[in-house]
Amino acid sequence: MAWRLRGTYLEACNCEAICQCRRIGGRQGGRSTYGICEGALSWAIEDGHADGVDLAGLGVVLAVRYSDDEPGSPWTFFVYVDERGDDAQREALAAIFTGDLGGTTVEHLPWVWKESDLLGWRAAPIDVEHARRGRFSAGRSVTLRVGDPVAEQEPVTCVIPGHERDGEELHAELLSVTEGPLSFKVTDRCAYLSTFDYSS
Repeated sequence: MAWRLRGTYLEACNCEAICQCRRIGGRQGGRSTYGICEGALSWAIEDGHADGVDLAGLGVVLAVRYSDDEPGSPWTFFVYVDERGDDAQREALAAIFTGDLGGTTVEHLPWVWKESDLLGWRAAPIDVEHARRGRFSAGRSVTLRVGDPVAEQEPVTCVIPGHERDGEELHAELLSVTEGPLSFKVTDRCAYLSTFDYSS
């Protein structure tokens, strides 16, 4: 299946800002701040399609957790696809973001190239504002509110949107996830804003 998605990306996790998992000033990232990373990731698709199915204007959110000390650090994750999409759009988004359709997700999404545990996926009302002091949510399951950027930061990049893409480290005012074993709430942690371009 031929597909391509382009748009903006915003994530947050329980690490302190600047997240040590990212490249900072071109230096390779390392362990998460507390050894166990809990976070939520979001994509706002500005332009996209999958085998003729239009995906522009839709959003996707993931809730995630992994441990640096577990062999291979597999990701446990849950996928929320935009409920505004019809069945074909929802299925296409789920297939792309779980890695079932391959392509450049194999390079960018750690839960695709690692052995990972997909808890499931479902449609949810996705609300996304990717900006400084932005936000995103997936129904009542995921909530993120973003504050100001980290002051005087070196260039910061993240593998998920791509290390070749510029991004900005922000302060996450609130991150809350309620999804079975993926349930946590933190304040004043890290967030990251960038763009993405994935394809088959």
